[in-house]
Amino acid sequence: MSENTGKKQFVEDLTDQGDDFSRWYNEVVRKAQLADYSPVRGSMVIRPYGYGLWENMQQLLDRRIKATGHENAYFPLLIPESLLQLEADHVEGFAPECAWVTEGGREKLEERYAIRPTSEAIIGHMYSKWIESYRDLPVLINQWANVMRWEKVTRLFLRTAEFLWQEGHTAHATEQECLEEVLRMLEVYRDFVETELAIPVYAGKKSDAERFAGAQDTYTIEALMKDGKALQAGTSHHLGQHFAKVFDITYQDEAGKRQHVWQTSWGVSTRLVGAIVMTHGDERGLRLPPNVAPVQVVIVPIWRKEEDKAAVSEFLVKVKEAIGPNVRIKVDDRDQYSPGWKYNEYEMRGVPIRLEVGPKDVASAAVMTVRRDTRAKESVPLAELGTRLPAMLADVQKTMFEQAKAFRDENTVLVTTKEEVIAHFAAEKRGFVAVPWDGTAAFETEIKEKCGATMRCMPHDLSRFGSLERPGHRVALFARAY
Repeated sequence: MSENTGKKQFVEDLTDQGDDFSRWYNEVVRKAQLADYSPVRGSMVIRPYGYGLWENMQQLLDRRIKATGHENAYFPLLIPESLLQLEADHVEGFAPECAWVTEGGREKLEERYAIRPTSEAIIGHMYSKWIESYRDLPVLINQWANVMRWEKVTRLFLRTAEFLWQEGHTAHATEQECLEEVLRMLEVYRDFVETELAIPVYAGKKSDAERFAGAQDTYTIEALMKDGKALQAGTSHHLGQHFAKVFDITYQDEAGKRQHVWQTSWGVSTRLVGAIVMTHGDERGLRLPPNVAPVQVVIVPIWRKEEDKAAVSEFLVKVKEAIGPNVRIKVDDRDQYSPGWKYNEYEMRGVPIRLEVGPKDVASAAVMTVRRDTRAKESVPLAELGTRLPAMLADVQKTMFEQAKAFRDENTVLVTTKEEVIAHFAAEKRGFVAVPWDGTAAFETEIKEKCGATMRCMPHDLSRFGSLERPGHRVALFARAY
């Protein structure tokens, strides 16, 4: 394709991250064609490129979930109000966010239905019917579904009225088994987000003030976005026997005695797509981790003269054969756009590696590779493509994680007093602040009221926080958050 033919059109400039991070984020999501606004209040349309990203994430996580013994099922979208009202704490927590169905066809319903904000109530009802004996336990079920929460302020992927997620719901005979499940799934999330999405996280326990409505304890993974705000990337809840007692979920133990089960729930959502954008994106748009990128390698053919077109096209067949079936590739041979326009387009869309193939490359039996993360160029012989490209993609994945971790670590500050936490955020500094916490709600409340930071978690891994350990205290991470 000629450098001088096609439309003289290039990807528009983006708002600078430092000038307006929120605007930059919205521009990237829309210009990279991940999602767009819909006519439904607070809801988005996930476009094919964004959905391809989500599908790759879903498949990798689903594999992990099934490897731990869980099975997928599906529960109804609508939840009877009477079921939701059974669990007072749960209703209080979600009541402001519930959307209700009050009519069916032309008839007013005798009972309202909530469009699920989460599924503990209806799953609890079903478990009460299915579980009879200790032989029925554990119940390990996961659901991929959509949910609706009538959010007042929405943002594409990060907080929308309707979003996609998975929610795991399990039942166990003992509290020990229940806690093991909670922590096992938290570790599944940590490994998935760090390994596949290249996003470093702090894993730990939430405070009572921040735990899930109706839960005994909530555990979380917390990531740091490029604007210095924290993002809750996934949660795993120890529900105890609270829902079991409400919904009468019991089993007969080996001694013939009726016992209430112990339950967990855990989930991640399409919010993780937003996390990828805000963790890795730069002034040129998206940077996608190769493990989940819909297109890992884009091939851009180049020709200056019409007589070169046939040779380049013939060589492209050999290039694709050399790469093999295990790399997700796309050949952009559209005539209406110039190579320069395409370079900008695929940098905006975050494709990890670009291959440029022109007459000189054909003559030398090689292709020019360009990495999206570093923009480094390398000429790779055709015969080496099958091994070099996978190695390069693995290095891009590793480099992106290391860059994000370096940023997270540089923006994690250790202090020893509540006053230092407040002073840090009052000075408009960003990131995580770790501090010894006495466990009181007053400590949390004062920080939140004075500087808007909340306690994100008490990290499990104290390898870098050992100097903050105090008798009767826990190390707590505070941050301003999405």
